Amino acid sequence: MGRQIVTGNHAAGYALSVAGEANRNARGVVCGIYPITPQTEIVEYVAKFPFTKGSVVPVESEHSAMGVCLGASLAGARTFTASASNGLAFMAENILTAGYYRLPVVMPAVNRTLGPPWNIWADQTDTLMFRDGPWIQFYCEDNQEVVDTVLLAFRLAEDQRILLPTLICMDAFIVSHTQQETELPEQELVDRYLPDCVIPHQLDHEHPTTIGGLAWPRETMTQRLETQEAMERVPEVLEECRAAFHDVFGREVDGPLTPIQAEDADTLLITSGTITTTARRVIAARRAKGEKIGIIKHKMMRPFPDDELLALCKNAKKIGVLDRNHSSGVGGIFWIEMRAAFQGRSNALIQNYLTGMCGGDVTDDMINEVIDDLNARDKAGRPIWKGIDV
Repeated sequence: MGRQIVTGNHAAGYALSVAGEANRNARGVVCGIYPITPQTEIVEYVAKFPFTKGSVVPVESEHSAMGVCLGASLAGARTFTASASNGLAFMAENILTAGYYRLPVVMPAVNRTLGPPWNIWADQTDTLMFRDGPWIQFYCEDNQEVVDTVLLAFRLAEDQRILLPTLICMDAFIVSHTQQETELPEQELVDRYLPDCVIPHQLDHEHPTTIGGLAWPRETMTQRLETQEAMERVPEVLEECRAAFHDVFGREVDGPLTPIQAEDADTLLITSGTITTTARRVIAARRAKGEKIGIIKHKMMRPFPDDELLALCKNAKKIGVLDRNHSSGVGGIFWIEMRAAFQGRSNALIQNYLTGMCGGDVTDDMINEVIDDLNARDKAGRPIWKGIDV
């Protein structure tokens, strides 16, 4: 396909489709689909793709869309779906089931505010409600990162050392409906990058088994430990997948954390998703004025890269965590994780800013206000809400 100007949803749909087609010499591909704003164009693209071997299954609800993926993955197919917001909430039971069954389902999720009140704009709280479930989670900055991370996710999730489902998250409308110049890789390259999907515990008609039956506490706890161990292997396997991606496609795909002018920074902003793009511009302008300020782009939320984060922030005196999400009664969810990671291991001041929630704009002026507030502080306070009058 080459370089084209496409929306984030188009990019995600294309990447899912060519990844599914790459499994045509194995057990093929299955996608359960159900529309919900603002991800509908993703499954519309997939529904029109001429798969050589596989099925796209329209269903009556998001719960059933993931149910289709459960059955197909247990049969050995490469599987995926897409959803958002209350669709993810309705799908919750089967989302957790996919993880505990150790099924490598890949799901782009267009981050949208959970309702009520009904709101179709960007907010990461929907996917972050699954942060305690056995799913790998990536948050993408732009359309190119969506394409590359979807392809990488299949290789990572289906690796025999991992076998865990993966969420690829992107901000509603800012990514999903915005057109950008994006490299859409040819099928031949995707075929080279993605091995055939092999699920070792797939169902076998010759040897019938029961999946998901009653288990005693000891056996269930053992299963949870095995899931934890798989999560702990993700960083190493991810680096292998990134290296292979560069070999095949000739470009880098960002890892769990990306430092941006951070090495000598006294002050750091921690950002995820599209807020990073705005912060890059602000940081460049303030660097030009001599300020030692940088960014850590936080892409992988699960497993949480705590040791890498601490290493990147070792010289920082002040850290501002910008969250497009909210845990009621506490604050931003990335900030909650940061505080736990830094507890007893750093003396840096860590302040939380709730920005761009519920689709609010995150402007250059807002980022500058955050930096000015952070620079003026001698101690951290309660989370600060930006973009509303409180």
